[in-house]
Amino acid sequence: MAEDLEEDFEESEGSDYLPDSPSKKLPIRKILMLVLPILLVVGAGAGLYFTGVFDSLMGMMKSEPKVETASPKSVQAAVFMDLPDMLVNLQTTGRKQSFLKIRVSLELENELDKQRIEQMQPRILDTFQVYLRELRIEDLQGARGMHLLHEELLTRVNAAVKPAKVNAVLFREMLIQ
Repeated sequence: MAEDLEEDFEESEGSDYLPDSPSKKLPIRKILMLVLPILLVVGAGAGLYFTGVFDSLMGMMKSEPKVETASPKSVQAAVFMDLPDMLVNLQTTGRKQSFLKIRVSLELENELDKQRIEQMQPRILDTFQVYLRELRIEDLQGARGMHLLHEELLTRVNAAVKPAKVNAVLFREMLIQ
């Protein structure tokens, strides 16, 4: 009896259709006939979408409302103000002294701030001098050092001239000796 069951199992293992099972397998042809057209339609739609053909077809079908573009804001000319040259000695560990000579320009937000900056110029120079005297040569090396110096000077000048606004501190000359 056990041998008969094994033979039946071996015979049914190789066939696609099991006579005793309640569910029938769909043949491959029917699956392909259902799935293949769906894949073709999806693929064609994706191709049209990514090539832009689909967008142009949709643009023809519906009319887009015309949007009035606002006129561009008037571009203001940049306002610059030069500060006098500064010469400071840098901190060193040895007997040899190092000096920093720097010339900067300030980019102002508008022409009206120029008067405020001129009034506050002694305070600006003082805050710059105090900060620059604490620097070491290593602090000024490389792009990172220059960027840090730029940001620190901008922060200090904006704190000194409030409510006026300085957009940028521009280095015109910088010499380390």
